[in-house]
Amino acid sequence: MDRMDATGTLELLCADAWRAVTEEKLGDWRLRAAGGFTGRANSALAVGDPGMPVEEALARVCDFAHAHGIPPVVHAVEGSETEQAVEAAGWVPNTGHAAGHLVSVLLGPLGRGADGVEFLPGPSPDWWELTAGAREPSPAQRHVLTTGEIGYGVAEVTAGAVRAAITGDLLHISRLAVRPEHRRRGLAKALMAASGAWAAERGATQCVLQVAVDNAPALALYEALGFREHHRYRYWVPACEDRSL
Repeated sequence: MDRMDATGTLELLCADAWRAVTEEKLGDWRLRAAGGFTGRANSALAVGDPGMPVEEALARVCDFAHAHGIPPVVHAVEGSETEQAVEAAGWVPNTGHAAGHLVSVLLGPLGRGADGVEFLPGPSPDWWELTAGAREPSPAQRHVLTTGEIGYGVAEVTAGAVRAAITGDLLHISRLAVRPEHRRRGLAKALMAASGAWAAERGATQCVLQVAVDNAPALALYEALGFREHHRYRYWVPACEDRSL
């Protein structure tokens, strides 16, 4: 099975920036559950060697998922030996995943700061509304979005917001959002620039992002900022399972 290469290491760093409520190790694999909040936090990250045949590991993924009340999902690097083994075991791409089942992992430079953006000491109700869709988050949302060394960036009194996390020497960006009435004013770029300066002060040297391949506006923004695709990953589910996650 796949050895832990640079792609697997990058996947693990991204996982460290987005911690599930419950995690268990299965060799190099990580089994994750967070009450259904996001695919990343409710899937088995299948990189490296699970320490057993893949079919047996997939059975363990199913047992873990059912024990935590979530559908079994595997997060595997596109084109990897692991993904090929998952497919051979009868699993299928989770095309019903609302946020997109095929995801591009991008690497790019740190921004150098911007006016009009500040980092809060903790998440405000407005920050929660923009990044999680509700001013009062669920316990799972609070855990996933606040665990680790996190910066809660806001632009112009939360016309926009971003979650910036430090993982190793990387800045991990997620939940970048701008209110519809404030779009096309450069606030997304300002949030990215300010996040880069915030992260550089904490030892980061580069930025990583995970974006669904069908999210054309986001991909265009990040390409303009100098980001390039490092690899892709895909969500897989057993053919007979509910794919609603």
